Amino acid sequence: MSRTIAEQRIPARMPTAVYERLAEAAQVVGATLNQFLVQSALEKANTILEEERVIRLSAASSEALFALMENPPEPNEYLKRAMQKRKDLLCRQ
Repeated sequence: MSRTIAEQRIPARMPTAVYERLAEAAQVVGATLNQFLVQSALEKANTILEEERVIRLSAASSEALFALMENPPEPNEYLKRAMQKRKDLLCRQ
């Protein structure tokens, strides 16, 4: 019988001092240690994923990017060959 997502477990070994510190912090905010660990890990995961998925540009860089998007340069020979190779590989009939 497989477990549902809500039942997945992540075992963690840690030094006693770390455990006690986490347990104390959980108690301060009125959460169980499990709730505290899951919430803290989720917040950290969300932060990491947002940093990896968001591209931040200066005003000058964003203007240059939008200008290129609105008026792209003509494809050079290298790009034309790459596009043809892609078409040959993926569009076989």
